Amino acid sequence: MPSTLTSAGLIALCISGVSICTAIAADGAGFWPVGLVFGALLVAAGLRQKVARGPAGASPLGHTVLGALLVVLVPVHLWLIFGFAPQEATMGLAQKIFYFHVPSAYAMYVGFAVALVGSVGYLWKRTAFWDALAVSGAEVGLLFCAAVLITGPLWARKAWGVYWSWDPQLTVTLLAGLIFTGAVVLRSFGGGDAEKRFASGLAIVGTFLAPIIHYSVQRWRGQHPTVVREGGGGLHPDMKIAFFFGLFTFTLLVAYLIWTRLRLERDRQALAELEGDAAEAGLLEDA
Repeated sequence: MPSTLTSAGLIALCISGVSICTAIAADGAGFWPVGLVFGALLVAAGLRQKVARGPAGASPLGHTVLGALLVVLVPVHLWLIFGFAPQEATMGLAQKIFYFHVPSAYAMYVGFAVALVGSVGYLWKRTAFWDALAVSGAEVGLLFCAAVLITGPLWARKAWGVYWSWDPQLTVTLLAGLIFTGAVVLRSFGGGDAEKRFASGLAIVGTFLAPIIHYSVQRWRGQHPTVVREGGGGLHPDMKIAFFFGLFTFTLLVAYLIWTRLRLERDRQALAELEGDAAEAGLLEDA
């Protein structure tokens, strides 16, 4: 197994999460086997990437290009939302939350999927790379989970008159967020192997709530609207452009954030290792 991922590998790993989530969302259309196979192949391709070595401290070219691309894509996404997509007649301006809420949910799934891969890898291999990947996916996934839990109630206040109604989908999302919060906090305050293993276990449990989040609307008939899934109200063609462009942008965004967090964690691990070696050599006794 490689000790790090190249840009192609990490982006493939992140896109695979979107592919699998899309496959689940398209179950009624019968496309889920194709999506799952495509996602599995991308995971394999991502993990087989060789180590990309460069000058110490240098930012990989792919990381720089991806960041520059996002600088262009994010303003375009905002223009599509507020300047191109028509305003919905019933909800008005509040409907624009949809273009942030759903892509954030997809990005949350991607982060949690990466955390699952890293957690399973750490429990299997017990290496620093898998621990770093698990931490990166969990923290970034939790970031987008917070975005979902903020934008959802803001939309609900306009649609239902209350910020929180214990809708099944929002409630299960909150539960997943709490589980990942526990994993991140445990991992932050405990650096031992036992804490890392327990945090990995929490991340695995939290990730398996993702299918429940999706199917909660169908199984428990909550108030959460269905727009793009089977039986939903659908979108205006111009709204679809803004929506799918947002999914693409958020896919690159979550890949960039996970990659950045992974690099920072690997640097932190390298520094901690150097400090340990210096302490063993007695170089820190006078510090």
